[in-house]
Parts: sequence; C-alpha cells; structure tokens
Amino acid sequence: MMRLPNRLSLDFCQRELTSEPGGTTLAKQATGVENCSTKCQDLVRRLTLEIRSLNVCLEDFIHVRAELLGITGTQLTILMAVMELNTDGGAPAGMVAKLLKVDPSFITLHSKELERVGYMRRKAGAKDGRVVQLSLTERARRRLASIAARQRHLDQFVLGELGTEELTKLSGLLAALRKRLERARVEAELNTDAVSARGRTRR
Repeated sequence: MMRLPNRLSLDFCQRELTSEPGGTTLAKQATGVENCSTKCQDLVRRLTLEIRSLNVCLEDFIHVRAELLGITGTQLTILMAVMELNTDGGAPAGMVAKLLKVDPSFITLHSKELERVGYMRRKAGAKDGRVVQLSLTERARRRLASIAARQRHLDQFVLGELGTEELTKLSGLLAALRKRLERARVEAELNTDAVSARGRTRR
C-alpha cells in the first residue's frame, strides 16, 4: 500500500488523485467502479423481478394441473417433491419440508389430507420410527399418468426450442444462484444481528 507523507500539500493530493503511470485517473477509475456497481444493481433488480414473475406463472400453472386431480396447487407441489426425493423406502417428511423451504408441520398437515384422498402413503421409517416416510399411492401415479400427455404438450409449448442440454445448464445455474442467495441471506442476518447488538451496547 502506498504510504502518504506526514505533511500533505494540496498539490500533492491533487497529483495523486488525478494521475497514474498508465495515464488513467483515479477519479475516472472510481467513476467506472460506481457505474459498474449501479449496472450490477440494476441487473440484480431486473433478475429478481423476472424470477418473481416466473414464480407466479409457475404457481398458476401448477394450480391448473392440480384442479385436474382435485387437489390444491400446494398439495401437487408436495407430490412432486416426494416423487423427486423418493427412494425405495419413500421420502422423509423432513427432507420434503427442507426442499420446499417450509416448516415440517406444514408438510404433516397437507400429507395427511393427501393420505385422506388416497394420493399419499405415510408410514414410520424402518430405522427410526420418529421419521415419517412419504410415498405416492398407485392411485396418485395413475392420475398423474392420465394427465401426462397434456402435460408434455404444455411443456413443449412453454420450453419452445430449449433442448435437454440448455435446460440442464439453466437448471444448474438457477441451483447455483439459489445456494448463493441462501448464503447471502445468512450473512445479511448475521450482519443485522451484529448491528443490533452494537446498538444495544451503545445504549
């Protein structure tokens, strides 16, 4: 780091702020950084709005599909999550809650309703009876298969020219972005707590 002399003159400060070996001024560099930061903020804001709009469209899309099955959009989302996480023993309710970013009690409530209408099976885990394993019933699979053809047609219309490679890449980018947002949220919460703690200390 450059060390400034103990006694600064106005001329010295002006020279340091307006000259560099390459001829680029520090003032211009600062302006460039500021412009880049502003542009990045605009891009993030635009991306946030696009993702929010996309989420609304997907929610509406899921709701239409759910009506064909006689259930709610939330319940169809849970069915889809169970299918995604399902193994031979089913999907642990806690993992489904974690995937959907909801409280486990929320999954318990809706999985019991899905069990009541014959779409979901709930049973205690083989290794740990406290863990509830969720799995789709044969009736649920048949009903989902009955709307599969219509779903494929809609998927092709929505996705357009995007192929498997493009969709895989997009999915990976969105997953990476989600992880970064989760880490940023935790960091923001920690910073907020630290600021609040300093404020209480000053009082």
